[in-house]
Amino acid sequence: MEASDLSAKEKYETSPGTASPVADLESNHQGELKRSLKGRHMQMIAIGGSIGAGLFVGSGSALGSGGPASLVIDFIIIGVMLLCTVNALGELAALYPVEGSFYNYSVRFIDPAWGFAMGWNYAMNWLVILPFELTAAGITISFWTDPHDTGSPSINVGVWITIFLVLVVIINICGVRGYGEVEFALGLMKVIAVIGFIILGIIIDCGGVPTDHRGYIGAKYWYHPGAFVNGFKGWCSVFVTASFAFGGTELVGLAAAEAANPRKTLPSATKQVFWRITLFYVISLLLLGLIVPSDDPILSNATGAHSQYSPFVESFRLAGIKALPSIFNAVITISVISVANSSTYASTRTIQALCLHGMGPRWGAKVDKHGRPYVALIFALLFGFLAYINEAPQGNTIFTWLLSLSGLSNFFTWGSICLAHIMFRKVWKMNGRTTDDLPFVAMFGIWGSWLGLFLVAICLMAQFYIALFPIGGKPDAEVFFEQYLAAPIVIAFFVAYKLYYRQWSLGVNLRDINIDEGRRELDLVAFRDELNAERQEKATWPWYKKLWNFVF
Repeated sequence: MEASDLSAKEKYETSPGTASPVADLESNHQGELKRSLKGRHMQMIAIGGSIGAGLFVGSGSALGSGGPASLVIDFIIIGVMLLCTVNALGELAALYPVEGSFYNYSVRFIDPAWGFAMGWNYAMNWLVILPFELTAAGITISFWTDPHDTGSPSINVGVWITIFLVLVVIINICGVRGYGEVEFALGLMKVIAVIGFIILGIIIDCGGVPTDHRGYIGAKYWYHPGAFVNGFKGWCSVFVTASFAFGGTELVGLAAAEAANPRKTLPSATKQVFWRITLFYVISLLLLGLIVPSDDPILSNATGAHSQYSPFVESFRLAGIKALPSIFNAVITISVISVANSSTYASTRTIQALCLHGMGPRWGAKVDKHGRPYVALIFALLFGFLAYINEAPQGNTIFTWLLSLSGLSNFFTWGSICLAHIMFRKVWKMNGRTTDDLPFVAMFGIWGSWLGLFLVAICLMAQFYIALFPIGGKPDAEVFFEQYLAAPIVIAFFVAYKLYYRQWSLGVNLRDINIDEGRRELDLVAFRDELNAERQEKATWPWYKKLWNFVF
């Protein structure tokens, strides 16, 4: 029978004999992840979660290597990509709020081998970020313990690593609710800090700070030293920083499996990503390029978590405001702890889902009665001890290679989400469904996913170019693999899966996909009636309420 010939009841009926690990997971309430994340948690994870040193410190090196115009243009490009990607993810996650959403969608709609590669790539990315962020948090403290950057802080960084690692352990012992509350509080602090910076940045640029001898600045630094630095190479180099700064934007989709009501909270949280991109990245970095010159000598050191070289902190120094550098450094420290917390959440939930579905050791899927994936959690937290490698003589070299595993991870994740959404829409249509049957429809539809996929390809090519031909240097194999190591690792995972399971075909048979697998709604006809009732109610709203609902 063709899909078009199905009756309304047949179209929305799930066969009881087609249960899968995903379907079982949604109906089994013993030893599963708790659905404790509320709407406010989801919204703050979307707007402020995982924003840390990549933005507040790394943007300085990007400003120095590419100039203010490259900084804003590249962040807008990545922002558009993420807006399309997160909308696609929101559509998928609202319909299928399952564990390990990113890799799960790749397994179902692209290829099991690619899903396997994406799952472990994503898990490895966050596993190595945890020790990096712990180290980063310790380094931010040196702003006070080593104000002259002598390299010998009054309190060893290892002490702070220990304190912050214990803090992350305590947060994770509290389960998903603990993660949600901490992210809500820290995210709110970051939002307030960035809004404050935007207001002050406008005042500084207009010459409204009495202690700033520069007076009115305007667009002076866009003319001298210039809007672009290092030409095309400088423009390409900013993508590296931008991808790291935007990392974690997709966490709202991963949290869907532990949301109390993903159908209600995910659409709203997805819309917050627009404000995250606009406030945190575009407006703040535009102002940053106006009030900090790209040839400022401190920018060449703005890497990792050396917050004394943060361009945000430097903007206050240049304006002669004495108290704010310390206050904003505290914000950077809080942000870095937030990312460490997020990295543990992301890695543990991905590993637990991989193990649950046979793509890792079965014991890794164990969840205690409080909804904590304790085996995956212990494994992830053990990675935190790698932060002490930096205390060794060759620690920085080892750590650089560990971080290179995550260099391109974000782009592979984002591209896979877009492709999975494209394939999902194809399957959805093949089954006689329309967008009216979806609890949330991506703002930009399938064309947004095509645009996101295209921009991912552009960014990968730009990073390949800058890895092969670095600024101020010649082609070097070590430099290339430091920036592009993630690509061969992903390919190795993909090939290994194909060889182990002897699956020589590429892709999945779209006609074999059970489109209702993994949904929380059991009575799909009633679900559609509920959606129709909600849409009829919204149709009666005044225009300003419709606009508010569209934006927020």
